[in-house]
Amino acid sequence: QVQVVESGGGLVQPGGSLRLSCAASGRIISISSMGWYRQAPGKQRDLVAAITRGGMTNYADSVKGRFTISRDNAKNTVYLHMNSLKPEDTAVYYCYVNTPLRSWGQGTQVTVSS
Repeated sequence: QVQVVESGGGLVQPGGSLRLSCAASGRIISISSMGWYRQAPGKQRDLVAAITRGGMTNYADSVKGRFTISRDNAKNTVYLHMNSLKPEDTAVYYCYVNTPLRSWGQGTQVTVSS
């Protein structure tokens, strides 16, 4: 069984920055892709960013140029660096890891408000 734990959410003003972290542990042989989804109230869960083991990345159009995803394979950890945050970035952010079965974290709230 794989455990996935996110951290780093919180309240930030528009234009501010946050860094989310996500660590996977448990019965892990290898992690292929890792990434982040987000879900705002009343909306579906959408992909924000993903990264392969080799470092190839994919971003939602709405966050390109503002968010950066990175990972530390030795620590089974993925990060999401969020800059120039906007109120529409407010959501619960969920981390996932593929081992290759997908495991999800419990989610971390990000609120962008003045």
